[in-house]
Amino acid sequence: MAHLARMRLSRVALIPVVFLAVCVLPFAAASPLAALVLLLPLLAAVWVLRVGVDVDDAGITTRGLLGQRRVAWDDLAGIRVERSARLRLVTHGGGEVRLPVLRARDLPRLAGWSGGRFDVPQPPAA
Repeated sequence: MAHLARMRLSRVALIPVVFLAVCVLPFAAASPLAALVLLLPLLAAVWVLRVGVDVDDAGITTRGLLGQRRVAWDDLAGIRVERSARLRLVTHGGGEVRLPVLRARDLPRLAGWSGGRFDVPQPPAA
């Protein structure tokens, strides 16, 4: 049986999207062309609901607003932590794939989802 873990933004992130929709509504009602501004909250809602990371037995899939990228476990050389604590997958070919919604604090959870394919280095004891 395949193991699947999904990490998405919290649905609470839709609250600002609702506020954005309410704020642009008067402007959108001004003219038919101005109604196009309603696409902004719609795109923001789709982004909140879609962007994320799926981890299964075959690899890691990152999902963006318009597409997705899959990295098989065999292609994974490592994980790089940026200064901003964002995570990037590093492939054996030298490419990098950003992991949306995951930060350095999520590394232990990601290591658990990987089924032991990588470990999280522990800080040195003081």
